[in-house]
Amino acid sequence: MLQESAQIIQEPEPQANSAGAMHFSWPQDWRIQIALVVSLLWFVFLAVYIARNVGWGSFMDLPIDEMGAFLEGAFAFLAFLWLVIGLFIQQSVLAENNEELRRNNLHSAKQTQAIAATEMNARQETFFKISEATRRQLGAIAGLLFMSSQGPVGNGSYRTDQIREVWQQFAQGDSEVWSRLFLSMGTPKDIDFADLFYGTEIRRSHSENFVVGFDRLIKLARGCDSDNIIMDSLIFSAHGLLNVRMRELHPTIKFPEIVMTNSQNYLNSLSDSLQ
Repeated sequence: MLQESAQIIQEPEPQANSAGAMHFSWPQDWRIQIALVVSLLWFVFLAVYIARNVGWGSFMDLPIDEMGAFLEGAFAFLAFLWLVIGLFIQQSVLAENNEELRRNNLHSAKQTQAIAATEMNARQETFFKISEATRRQLGAIAGLLFMSSQGPVGNGSYRTDQIREVWQQFAQGDSEVWSRLFLSMGTPKDIDFADLFYGTEIRRSHSENFVVGFDRLIKLARGCDSDNIIMDSLIFSAHGLLNVRMRELHPTIKFPEIVMTNSQNYLNSLSDSLQ
């Protein structure tokens, strides 16, 4: 125990001054300073005690067993003093280490959050790049479906020149122009959308390709959208609304409902947080 305490207490190390002479730097820890002063006073007390009560000549002539007993009693106080000082210093060092560990943990947590945010941003950037190409693809599929059902090869509601004009809008960057045309045609009560989407093999193929492409886009969005902001924007777009109608009218497959943000629950949560 004394050896462990001695390792904790830092002895003043000799340092060389500018002239090359060696000197000792006074320790900065106030506990060590007090212990050094007390130790010095104790040595002075022992010297006075020996000189007045035993005498240095008689002290040097003491039998080895009596001298050992005297020294054991004389230095027991110093051993206990430095043991206590060492324990206090050890507690201080442990407290500093714990504080350093706490700061490191906070720093690590912040780094983890920063890495997660960077990863999320990278995934979102990747999603938007893929989303643009996918939306163009869905627009082309919706255009082919519209031509098959409403063009000259369908019921003839749109002439060839009208179809060409819409394709020009699509080519200029409006990828949802065909989906908006479907949505503006009327309600399911007025138009048989089931026949429009799935009445022929070609229409069914186009509609199913559209649903599959949009579902894949939704799955990709879920991986980079913690607040459902991207999901809601997809679902309430022209492609998203057309996809919902296609899913509902599929003749053989019962698609699961696409969950979106419940506006009423969101508003209620805001109201509760303000109370």
